[in-house]
Amino acid sequence: MYYILTMTIFKNKDDLFKKISFLKGVGPKLTKYLKNKRIEKINDLLWHFPYSSTDRSNMTTLDKLEVGKIQTIKVKVLKYNFPRIRNLPNKVMCEDEFGKIDIIFFNSREGYIRSILPINKWVLVSGKINFYKTKYQITNPSYITSIDNMEYVKKNIPKYSLTEGLNEKSYRKIIEKVINNLPNLEEWHDKEILKKFGFKSWNESILKIHNFENTDKINNKYIRRLAFDEILSNLIVLSKNRKKFKESKKESKLFNNSLAKKIIKNLNFNFTENQKQIIKEINEDLRSDKKMFRILQGDVGSGKTIVSFMTIANVLEIGCQSALMAPTAILANQHFNLAKKVFDGTKIRIKLLTGKTEIKLKKEILYDLRNGKIDLLIGTHALFQKKIDFKNLGYIVIDEQHKFGVKQRMSLANKGGKNCDVLLMSATPIPRTMMLTIYGDMDVSRLTEKPKSRLPILTYSKPEKKIDELIDIIKKNLAQNNQVFWVCPLIKDSQILDYSSVKMRFEWLKKKFPNETSILHGELKQNEKDLVLKKFLKKKIKLLVSTTVIEVGIDFPDANLIIIENANKFGLAQLHQLRGRVGRGHKQGKCVLLFKDNLSKNSVQRIKILKESSDGFYIAEEDMKMRGFGDIIGYQQSGEKFFKIANPINHSDLFIYAETYLKQIENKNLDKFDFLVKLHDRAEIIYSKED
Repeated sequence: MYYILTMTIFKNKDDLFKKISFLKGVGPKLTKYLKNKRIEKINDLLWHFPYSSTDRSNMTTLDKLEVGKIQTIKVKVLKYNFPRIRNLPNKVMCEDEFGKIDIIFFNSREGYIRSILPINKWVLVSGKINFYKTKYQITNPSYITSIDNMEYVKKNIPKYSLTEGLNEKSYRKIIEKVINNLPNLEEWHDKEILKKFGFKSWNESILKIHNFENTDKINNKYIRRLAFDEILSNLIVLSKNRKKFKESKKESKLFNNSLAKKIIKNLNFNFTENQKQIIKEINEDLRSDKKMFRILQGDVGSGKTIVSFMTIANVLEIGCQSALMAPTAILANQHFNLAKKVFDGTKIRIKLLTGKTEIKLKKEILYDLRNGKIDLLIGTHALFQKKIDFKNLGYIVIDEQHKFGVKQRMSLANKGGKNCDVLLMSATPIPRTMMLTIYGDMDVSRLTEKPKSRLPILTYSKPEKKIDELIDIIKKNLAQNNQVFWVCPLIKDSQILDYSSVKMRFEWLKKKFPNETSILHGELKQNEKDLVLKKFLKKKIKLLVSTTVIEVGIDFPDANLIIIENANKFGLAQLHQLRGRVGRGHKQGKCVLLFKDNLSKNSVQRIKILKESSDGFYIAEEDMKMRGFGDIIGYQQSGEKFFKIANPINHSDLFIYAETYLKQIENKNLDKFDFLVKLHDRAEIIYSKED
């Protein structure tokens, strides 16, 4: 069934932000289908660009038809064939002076066909040409119209990525009515910018892109105009967030490092110069009268957690409470056990709170927390439930923050009250070229130097045809009391994709190591995952066959070998994260990249980079160059897609100029960009109420 959209006139520009169901003809069913494409408001349609076009520009006579091509023909309707046998198609014979063709319809009513193809009338028909039983056919044509409408049918037709339930014709009726009735927006850019980049107006740019008039899609002037808008809107949001946060005054935390100096004695290693510098930066923020909102970006194994404990010590020293939040119970447990070692011999009271904490114990923790009998609380998201009250919370540390988007960051930053400083930590390296665009609302510290006690991980590559050689390598590692990871990209076997299944590989390895092998993947329930990881941590399991769920955060000090199957199917940054799961104790870690034959040049280059470098920030830069920003590890995990239009590789000059331009205008009135920010669905981040 096709939905017919009657003329919709936008009374004002704010109508663009109404729900998609505001449009006539868009009922509940179509609304549901559009939601599957993340189209919920009218302005969402604007950013769902066509990916190609169908050329209907060549009007073809019936003696020049080409099978398999979409062509437009002008024909005269001769006769109908409406069979009375169910499931047989309806057929309409047509002709021109050079030949005959059948127009075939499945699931179309007789009355409808008679109305669009009247006998003895000339019509325009557009569709894919087929050949069946010595005769040309068009089955379920894309367009049928009178010859008066020739110009419409003959033009290039944009093609959109759609989902089940949406067809091209119904979607185009919606998008065309919206695009052709857009309100004329007042320009928000200065003439200088328009002239510098040759930008056209916003309205013209949207129209041209949706009409697919320029095939140089990524770099045409219309795309570049909208890409610059998107980059700038993102930077404005981060700038306003930053200003809003920095205006928040707090009581300075005046400490003398006495507790920090005491706990250093519990550590059996020396801090790197990089760690010392970052501890100094955080301490200066804590002593300031402005709230700290800082992100600590640390490469795999760089020692972020111990840095956070040293700064937590300074906050505890002056009688304020601190909280450390981790994304999973097992990671929270890991931090809790480390904290007990670090603060051993002090009077610091530390508790652990997760979703698995027993009700009786949880009540005791909540009571002690309110009454100031707990100094440091470590846990999962449970820490920020409404019923959890701190007596005097002065510092929040949030680990693996890449799971949070900009809006969530603001929410978390507001949780602790006006005197609470916030430190976010991430083991996901972001390329330097993207730092301001992603973390422009925060101060950034980068921990790149690895502790000297940690040996570099040796990385090897091996073709899959030599997979049997790995069995001896695994046996040798298990004999040395090492644990082993074997990582596969998919859970189940796939007939379409030539990947190895984690379940298939588990069965294969279990036969060779029957009492030492277990499996971990995303289909397991969280408690099942935690149980497997706990057994692995306690060495009740020696060989763990897993998907990428093991890639972030957890320390397994005796895991010293990781085998990554189909390594060419992973991104560089993700391979680096996976590699970082081993060699976290005192032994040498080893990583084997298992690949299939006939690798592409790109895959060979990725493996070469990984074997030659252990610098996560360099690897992230190279990953972005090779695969684009959308595939960087952590980018999509945040649940918030930063860019729908802009591309950091193709539009690098626009990113640089937008950052420069923002610095020129951010201390001026940015209100003229409010509508732009709203167009890109970021207004609610700035204006959301504080928790």
